[in-house]
Amino acid sequence: MDTTCISPIKDCPRYQELRVLYDISLALRESALGIETAFEKTLQLLKKHFYMDKSIYYGLNDEQNELYVFSSIGLSRQQELLCTYKIGEGATGMAAEFKEPVVIENVHHNTLFLNKSRSLKKSEISYLAIPALSHHQLLGVLGVSLTQQSLDNFEELITILSITASWLAQSKQMHQTIIDEKKRLKEEKLYYKEEILSPHEILGHSASIQTVLEMIHKVAQTDSTIFISGETGTGKELIAKALHNCSLRKEKPYIKLNCAAIPENLLESELFGHEKGAFTDAKEMRKGRFELADEGTLFLDEVGDLSLNLQAKLLRVLQEQEFERLGGVKTIKVNVRIVAATNRNLKEMVRDGRFREDLFYRLNVIPIFSPPLRDRGDDIIVLARHFLEHFCRRHGKERLLTSDAEAMLKAYAWPGNIRELENSMERIVLLAPSLHVDSHVILSVLPAKNEVTNKEVETKADLEDLERQTIIKVLRECGGVKLKAAKKLGMSNRQIGYKIQKFDIGIGDYLE
Repeated sequence: MDTTCISPIKDCPRYQELRVLYDISLALRESALGIETAFEKTLQLLKKHFYMDKSIYYGLNDEQNELYVFSSIGLSRQQELLCTYKIGEGATGMAAEFKEPVVIENVHHNTLFLNKSRSLKKSEISYLAIPALSHHQLLGVLGVSLTQQSLDNFEELITILSITASWLAQSKQMHQTIIDEKKRLKEEKLYYKEEILSPHEILGHSASIQTVLEMIHKVAQTDSTIFISGETGTGKELIAKALHNCSLRKEKPYIKLNCAAIPENLLESELFGHEKGAFTDAKEMRKGRFELADEGTLFLDEVGDLSLNLQAKLLRVLQEQEFERLGGVKTIKVNVRIVAATNRNLKEMVRDGRFREDLFYRLNVIPIFSPPLRDRGDDIIVLARHFLEHFCRRHGKERLLTSDAEAMLKAYAWPGNIRELENSMERIVLLAPSLHVDSHVILSVLPAKNEVTNKEVETKADLEDLERQTIIKVLRECGGVKLKAAKKLGMSNRQIGYKIQKFDIGIGDYLE
């Protein structure tokens, strides 16, 4: 009976090997807290127990297709910087390429041992490069320099190093997953931080808004691209959010981008992200909205403002669900549901050559029309009461609309749609002198006072003429200052500019 491994047990070679594996597992268990320290401890244990001259873990840079020193024992920092290997280059690169251990028996006379660190010693005899795999995926290479004392049980050594390399790969992968998840949450928080969530859901009982709600419930749980059209301020973003909330992606990110609000030179980076150094101010890698919206919904507002160049790039993403970051070469695949919106006439833009026809049809899979407020009848009163209650709570006041006030609100054309109504209700809450808000208060808040009640609107042309005259009147009152007039009308500066262009309003119409 062979008793060599029975007494004492601690002197048994197998016990020592298991003991070092146990110690390595303890070191790597804490890798989530400090992976650099964990790897150093692991490499130190290998070097000490197996009498190695050097032990190195090479990380994989996927984009550069090369290996770099992530952690080492026995190399200086300067030597670490010298040790980069392309996949397939030297023994280390070959281990990565073929995903098999590579053994260099005599490092002093074998050209596969490149000695890039310029640190070869006489005591070093052999070199082992072991691929670090996790679920058959290459994440790095474990490289060790062996001395005469390391070679007592070579086959056992390769087995232990293979186990260790696999553990190192899994620890690195787990650590990177934690970093990526933290970064994703941080970036999502950045975008959500400035998002002002609407204080209401889609309200109203009119036939036009019920049509919208029915369409939302029909298509929300599909992955089809949705195209929302309608005038500025009609609630297109609210429809997009409702589509997301009713979809199977509701627990995933909802990311939005107003294509008209970002300068052309920055828009590509906002959409697709950029790599560090991609342009002058790119201090670090940043994900774009497509990456942030992965598995969720991306709402592209004012998509009609995209340049033809960006339209082509957007089309590719819609077709292939993949793209490259600005300044990058790595193809990134995403699974994103697109909801697009615009207040422009894209069919007319296609005819004029200002919008790609193929992109239009790619976006216009399921069209939803967001109706103007003037076509929603009693919904105007429902929304007015809702906004009034909301702003009363916000500002600690109490206000009630009289019947004549509600009749006047319903008669007004609302060129700025729901956004104008919302802004008007806040002004009423702040400016009304008493509890009851009557027609006199409404007249003091709404623009184009006389035109609101005196002119009858029977056709679309009448309606547009009323809207044009309203804008001209307010511009006159504001001395031609568009920003001031836009604020009074409940519009943005860009929106009033669009209306001025649409109705061909010249300076002579409002300034003498």
